[in-house]
Amino acid sequence: MRRKVFVFMVALLSMTAQVSMSQQQRPGPQPAPETGEKFKIGMAGYTFAKFDIDKTLETMQRVDVHYLCIKDFHLPLTSTDEQIAAFHAKLKSKGVTGYAVGPIYMKSEAEIDRAFEYAKRVGVKLIVGVPNYDLLPYVDKKVKEYNFHYAIHLHGPDIATYPDAEDVWNHVKGLDPRIGMCLDIGHDTRNGKDPVADLKKYKSRVFDVHIKDVTGSTKLGYSLEVGRGIIDFPAFVKMLRKVGYSGMCSLEHEKDMSDPFMGIAESIGYFRGVIRSVKK
Repeated sequence: MRRKVFVFMVALLSMTAQVSMSQQQRPGPQPAPETGEKFKIGMAGYTFAKFDIDKTLETMQRVDVHYLCIKDFHLPLTSTDEQIAAFHAKLKSKGVTGYAVGPIYMKSEAEIDRAFEYAKRVGVKLIVGVPNYDLLPYVDKKVKEYNFHYAIHLHGPDIATYPDAEDVWNHVKGLDPRIGMCLDIGHDTRNGKDPVADLKKYKSRVFDVHIKDVTGSTKLGYSLEVGRGIIDFPAFVKMLRKVGYSGMCSLEHEKDMSDPFMGIAESIGYFRGVIRSVKK
């Protein structure tokens, strides 16, 4: 009997060792493959308004997103060149590239000057901004001076300025062609517009896209995980392809902002799934 017990224990230890070795040899979760699209998936920095850059980058690594629109709470407008260099080094160590800055609100020419100089020092060519209407001629001047693209972020019915894509278009169509919009498809929808139709109509002035989903097409509509609301994402992906959009589609997740991580993962996963399932 003792010999049988001894043999059993040896066999059990051997099996445990084999399982342990198998687990050690097994690769960890693999990154999602590239979508093969002209447009790329990014992250809007505002998603992480309550978290520092380290938590932001950790989350982006986990959902395999490599492009970040930099918000000034992660890299202040007053940052020194040394602080900017350290910030970029941190992003690079995590496989992330900062592709734009903003949104930045601008209520004076001095604030516009500061934003353009900030973007130059950060090393990006795209500013996502919200200037007062009367400052648009000055934005036009600065765009020509710096050779930047300037994407006005629309905000739906919550803010009087730039409620939707049509409003941005009407205010910029006579300005330098490098002045356009960040098409926030959730806010556009909440102002009663169709983001698929607006992407088609205003494609020449769409320089950035914020993806999110919403519950309704009025001010009462609120943000939720991508795929759970009323926006037709398969139709939107088809239109991105049709117009040849080659910029970023950055998730701006505005639900559960104190604990957004499950929603971020679900939203990125759903959007990637739509891209894969919608035939080219």
